[in-house]
Amino acid sequence: MPAPRTVLLTGAAGGLGTLMRGLLPAYGYELRLLDMRPIEGEPAAIAADLSDRAALREAVRGVDAIVHLAGISLESTFDKILKANIEGTYNLYEAAREEGVRRVVFASSNHAVGFTPRPAGDEPLIPVDTPRRPDTFYGLSKSFGEDLAQLYWDKHGIETVSVRIGSCFMEPTSVRMLSIWMSPGDGARLFHAALTAPAVGHAVVYGSSANTRLWWDLSSARALGYEPQDDSEQYAEKLVAEHGELDPENPEHARLGGHFCTNPPVWPY
Repeated sequence: MPAPRTVLLTGAAGGLGTLMRGLLPAYGYELRLLDMRPIEGEPAAIAADLSDRAALREAVRGVDAIVHLAGISLESTFDKILKANIEGTYNLYEAAREEGVRRVVFASSNHAVGFTPRPAGDEPLIPVDTPRRPDTFYGLSKSFGEDLAQLYWDKHGIETVSVRIGSCFMEPTSVRMLSIWMSPGDGARLFHAALTAPAVGHAVVYGSSANTRLWWDLSSARALGYEPQDDSEQYAEKLVAEHGELDPENPEHARLGGHFCTNPPVWPY
């Protein structure tokens, strides 16, 4: 697939959106930005909520692809998750269908499979087709998004790469994150691969760097042409010294979703 030139980036004011605003243009993309909040320094950005169907349709009109990062990224009430992540993602896909956009990159999450036991020792990496076990209403909404993407591929021919993102920060901040961290540079590499790989249909991939302590199988991401360059191990000594190694007897450490399985952080708005 030729590289799309104009890409709608939803959630452009968020943490991951801010990182990708800075990194994706180097791959030749012209970004159209959307967020429910105004974006400082970006006067042309579209300020709209995912419930505003007319605004979404206008936002997707004429773009070549969509990177969908918008929505609630922590746990919240079901009603709030329903509106932002479930109905909002449906509204975006409907706008894409109506305007003929053929490629979406959907920010799914490791929390769609959060109750999956993490591998220990020589146990095999978690495959991408492991049964979904969401750890929160947030994770449940990402499971829905993956199924919605499959439906819109089968029924309407809209291709999607659903990226089960680990944690994309400048550096990992916990021992758990050493296994699921995705550097911003690798995040941009993965999104670029997802935007340009040919004939993806609906592909589900894990999103992380090539970490020494990796928990999941990156083969489906590599099949898109993703070549991760970074590894969290350079941060391991400091984090382990501060926090200790993970304890398999601790419920917070035993599952892929970490503390989302026991005491999830709550969306503040």
